[in-house]
Amino acid sequence: MITSGSTLAEAAALLKEQGAREVHAAATHAVLCGEAIARLAEAPIESIAVTDTIPLSERARDIEKITVLSLAELLGEAIKRIHMHQSVSQLFPPAHRKTQRRR
Repeated sequence: MITSGSTLAEAAALLKEQGAREVHAAATHAVLCGEAIARLAEAPIESIAVTDTIPLSERARDIEKITVLSLAELLGEAIKRIHMHQSVSQLFPPAHRKTQRRR
């Protein structure tokens, strides 16, 4: 969740100071309170992906580095599966499990 954007902007700056060539971020909820929009616009972040759980203001939509991903189809399918007593977990690919080496 991005609320004020301070933590994200500071983390991005620190990553760049430590030699990161690019910083990309993702968050489920873009709350964006106060100066968050200006802070993110100025932050050394190449791209920020957020979901459409909270509508973005026009000012936030004008920031080219922010991409909004829709959850509508996924949530609709999950609701349908619950109603039909079908598996919701089938909507998500299995996690890639690392095999542990035996010593």
